[in-house]
Amino acid sequence: MSPDALELELEWLHAAAFGWALACCAGDRAAAEDALQASYLKVLDESARFDGRSSFRTWLFGVVRRTAAEQRRRAALRRLLPLAVLEAAPDGRPDPAAALARAEATRRLEAALASLSRRQREVLHLVFYQDLSIAEAAAVVGVSVGTARTHYERGKTALRRLLEEEPR
Repeated sequence: MSPDALELELEWLHAAAFGWALACCAGDRAAAEDALQASYLKVLDESARFDGRSSFRTWLFGVVRRTAAEQRRRAALRRLLPLAVLEAAPDGRPDPAAALARAEATRRLEAALASLSRRQREVLHLVFYQDLSIAEAAAVVGVSVGTARTHYERGKTALRRLLEEEPR
């Protein structure tokens, strides 16, 4: 792929790749930015090479996934302080009751997703948020299509069951 074509592909896929990096980094924006930047560097310096066996998007998502995993392993080795995620409330919330309901629904969804296996979460994210097919998601995650389909179906079923339960 020519450098110009590569640049256009990366630019076109940037938003989707960042969304996938966020998913791979458990919603940690800074880690996602680092993982995506490191992925782009691998692509541009050709330490990760596109060989055409899949779509460019699928290949790029695989690079992002592996890079995020590498960074998680490195961070685990040098972790000195407990990880604390502090979220600032957005400015200008129009209705505190509606914001509270949305926050509770978001908390329930995040808790339900967290209870799924890592593979189920990855496959569901790729299919629902990144608009990949199950076959493309399988290539990104590095499993067979049948295995991805199983994770997809079991993840959807478990998520539905968890979200239909009464809130606690």
